[in-house]
Amino acid sequence: MIKLTKSAFYKEKRTRQLLIEFIKEAAIFSMGKECRQFEKAFAEKQGRKFAVFVNSGSSANLILIQSLLNLGKIKHRGLVGVSALTWATNVMPFIQLGLKPVPIDCEVKTLNVSLRTLKKCKYKLKAFFLTNVLGFSGQIDQIQQYCRQKGILFLEDNCEGLGSRVNNQLLGNFGLAATFSFFVGHHLSTIEGGMVVTDDEVLYHMLLKVRAHGWDRDLPLEKQQEIRLAYNVDNFLAYYTFYDLAYNVRPTDIAGSLGNIQINYWDEIVRKREGNFKLLNAAIKTNPELLALDVNHMNLVSNFAMPVIAKTKFLLEKYKKRFKDHQVEIRPIIIGDITKQPFFRKYCFINNNCPTVEFIHQNGFYFPNNPELTKKEVNLLCSLVKKAG
Repeated sequence: MIKLTKSAFYKEKRTRQLLIEFIKEAAIFSMGKECRQFEKAFAEKQGRKFAVFVNSGSSANLILIQSLLNLGKIKHRGLVGVSALTWATNVMPFIQLGLKPVPIDCEVKTLNVSLRTLKKCKYKLKAFFLTNVLGFSGQIDQIQQYCRQKGILFLEDNCEGLGSRVNNQLLGNFGLAATFSFFVGHHLSTIEGGMVVTDDEVLYHMLLKVRAHGWDRDLPLEKQQEIRLAYNVDNFLAYYTFYDLAYNVRPTDIAGSLGNIQINYWDEIVRKREGNFKLLNAAIKTNPELLALDVNHMNLVSNFAMPVIAKTKFLLEKYKKRFKDHQVEIRPIIIGDITKQPFFRKYCFINNNCPTVEFIHQNGFYFPNNPELTKKEVNLLCSLVKKAG
């Protein structure tokens, strides 16, 4: 069977050996030097000034939204645009924290929100949280510019797009901040884990507080003294003084050590995913029963998983059966149309019209593209997306 994920880590045998060595030798396992080292390395590799490591990609979303609320950059009951084709916990924090998510439709040739679909939104948005679906991108540079002009706070979910580039710029570097996931099967695996990146120092310091209880322990020393002076808190009471709304979503140094191992394979993982995508996408383009993607505007596609968009529901069932008969694991394209999800229907009362996402929901699935696929497996997958008899 060709599974979506072949192993817990890239270069798993070597990674497990290094993990065992770390566990044998480490004095403590709670968040510490390994996590700090991973944050520094990730920020440098991504080309961002700051990175904050947390226990999951979902937690990364949560602390980002809470931090923006704490800073007053967004306010309760504000309207926030979200990609209608996305993951549940990209939307849930907005609901949980008293904001109103507005789903934005995508383009079928990119699976992503475009400037056109964003402009069609009739609501006055305070922020827009864009999902870079499966490592693809729409007109993200134009969206960035439009949001600046309209005073819309622009954020990115890049959990599926590590390494993808538009205009020679990495996805995750267009918004004020971006989130990443290191769950098993994502580009880098720390088993569970996530990251928020930003160039905004004020936001960075708030993220550090929100990650861990709301205290100041993880701030630079000068910022600790500054906040203690402002609140008249001495160094002893500062141990248990909490300055703003927060959580405990700290990672462990075990996860940090895994991140420091896996980040060394970043370029190799991206290169293999890109190479697989080019072969698979070329095969899909030969099939008139499927809709081909447009990635001509992208410098590099570091694809997370490969989508199949059939022209009809009947054709979708035919290809689903074909993949299943060849024991290839398939899934819906993320969670499909967010507006069809039970939680969204229960808690959200703004249902912006998203016909393209509904079409993808009804006519699409994705199959594996991971860096451990063999040449034989890639060839089989290419044959499965060519026109079925």
